[in-house]
Amino acid sequence: MKKKVIIMGAAGRDFHNFNCYYRNNKDFEVVAFTATQIPDIEGRKYPAELAGELYPEGIPIHAEKEIVELIKKHDIDEVVFAYSDVPHERVMNNASLVNTTGADFKLMGMKNSVVKTTKPLVTICATRTGCGKSQTTRTVVKELKSKGLKVASIRHPMPYGDLAKQKVQRFAELEDLKKHDCTIEEMEEYEPHIMMDSVIYAGVDYEAIVREAEKEADVIVWDGGNNDTPFYVSDNMLNIVVVDPHRPDHERTYYPGETNLLNADVVVINKIDSADPEGIQIVRDNIRELNPNATVVDGASPVNIDQPEIVKGANVLIVEDGPTLTHGEMKYGAGIVAAEKYGAADLVDPREFAVGSIEETFEKYPEIGILLPAMGYGEQQISDLEKTINATDCDAVIIATPIDLRRIVKINKPAAQVKYDLQEIGHPTIKDILKDF
Repeated sequence: MKKKVIIMGAAGRDFHNFNCYYRNNKDFEVVAFTATQIPDIEGRKYPAELAGELYPEGIPIHAEKEIVELIKKHDIDEVVFAYSDVPHERVMNNASLVNTTGADFKLMGMKNSVVKTTKPLVTICATRTGCGKSQTTRTVVKELKSKGLKVASIRHPMPYGDLAKQKVQRFAELEDLKKHDCTIEEMEEYEPHIMMDSVIYAGVDYEAIVREAEKEADVIVWDGGNNDTPFYVSDNMLNIVVVDPHRPDHERTYYPGETNLLNADVVVINKIDSADPEGIQIVRDNIRELNPNATVVDGASPVNIDQPEIVKGANVLIVEDGPTLTHGEMKYGAGIVAAEKYGAADLVDPREFAVGSIEETFEKYPEIGILLPAMGYGEQQISDLEKTINATDCDAVIIATPIDLRRIVKINKPAAQVKYDLQEIGHPTIKDILKDF
């Protein structure tokens, strides 16, 4: 008899695991996906066009809070946990809940959840959301391109729209962002690649994606989202993992970030310029204990802003990347560093001015504090973000998101954009490491 399965996810790893292992597997029946982290995805379906011939009606997506009810209703045999950037304790809390129903709880390894590429592969992953993985990816891409190589980056999925239409997405110019109806979070990841004249792919079906990328690339770069493990392997590959000394010990207490650290060929300790020495040492000790053979690169993430004069002496509102503040739990980002560096008088708390979905985000993630998350999963959230910024009683706004929000929302007060890139300290550098590869 077929095993009945539910996959717990967040519109990324869950779909990928299904595509790799369950889609054409007649030994299993995937009854449902459950979703968390991503707003408004429950109630939708994983479409029949992507689910394959075994699922002509597609597969329903439910809210994770319904998991026990779903297990009992459908007599589920196995629940697969398939999302990232969660503490080990939460993973086991889910396991305990599932096991009380009698169902098995499963974590899939990479053997059954990766696609092999024919091209050389560099993977850039992290131990938490917000470590600085994207800037490390850009450094790798620039270095590979400087060697005359054709590079195609592939980004971890962010499928928030029409999943069938998002099967394979290619971004090479700014018009492609409009073509694919990108959210703010998607633009934050794709636009920097476009601006450095580089191609980046994303979507839902990651085997179909890599086969398209292979047609135009000498090297594939995997730009991993959250702290997920790579979706690809190759006979010639290099695993780079970024860790964050602002959150010491998270590299050994979060899933699957610890897996990334254990698998790393190279570990980049980022943000050394703004982290406490104690935090840096804890991270170094953990690397030495967990993966003593990894090569360690020390990195800084220096910040600058385009209008420093509007920050000095001002009461400022800081807008940071949404996922980094929410499930990434980051409390000290580039915006605060910039405010201190350029002499802001005080930080303004936006919570009393928050409206709609932004207010709901603060209620769901109270640990965010006084930083404003740039939530923009759809038109309504973007509208709520604009209203919240404009209603906040401040002198100026510091935008610390990877893209310039001033292009997306109309801000009624002076605003400055923060820029930051990876800056290696001493040797080895990324260039040194890529020399042999």
